[in-house]
Amino acid sequence: MVSPRLRFAIDAAIAAGKSTLPLFHGSRDYELKSDQTPVTAADRQAEEIIRQKISAQFPGETVLGEEQGLTGSGNDRWIIDPIDGTKSFVSGVPLYATLLSYEVDHQPILGVCYFPALDEILTAELGQGCFWNGKACQVSKKESVEGSVVCCAGHKGMAKHGRSDGMISLAQDAMATRTWCDAYGHALVATGRVEAMLDPVVSRWDVSAMVLIVKEAGGVATNFAQGDPLLPAHETGELELVTSNGAIHTNLLSYF
Repeated sequence: MVSPRLRFAIDAAIAAGKSTLPLFHGSRDYELKSDQTPVTAADRQAEEIIRQKISAQFPGETVLGEEQGLTGSGNDRWIIDPIDGTKSFVSGVPLYATLLSYEVDHQPILGVCYFPALDEILTAELGQGCFWNGKACQVSKKESVEGSVVCCAGHKGMAKHGRSDGMISLAQDAMATRTWCDAYGHALVATGRVEAMLDPVVSRWDVSAMVLIVKEAGGVATNFAQGDPLLPAHETGELELVTSNGAIHTNLLSYF
């Protein structure tokens, strides 16, 4: 049973995601932010669409978004990533997502991940399971790294954060390793198509929705040390995220 708040989140994420398609199929011009990551008019437009919908439906609620930052001060808040995978977007690769979650006391209770160019959606609500295009989905059942497919973020980020040696060792044992990064990698875990996804550095808007989605699909989400809190109370700062089907999690992290 989809709650009214999750139904709103689904509709808002789809509307915002679809607004990116004319630009995705067009020039895909971008600027560089201060951290040298790209931002496009589509990022800004999609976030504004969601913010306007939240303001109309839930006036006064706190919102944290990648492009406009934090408005409000409550512990219960919406988290927006208007385009997760902007580098994919500007490269014409359709593996980018619009992410929206709602947190209660800094923990996500619902999450939506919509891939506009693929027209695929994953949704989850705490205790209600995970759904892929409206059908229940689960993580894979593989029990060892051998035979598993493992995704990771880009090579530059893995190297910068000291994860390259472990990834090279892991690649020798796994069936395959791929850089299907950003939300798409975690979505592949939740739908049982790969066994794990490794992100050495992320922001809260990158992972709030995906943590819940993977967990509700029966998977595990931790940092590299398997420590808590995975999603701390602070709004910004660098985080890590490792998701897996759970069965290979301890073995997977032993490589790092």
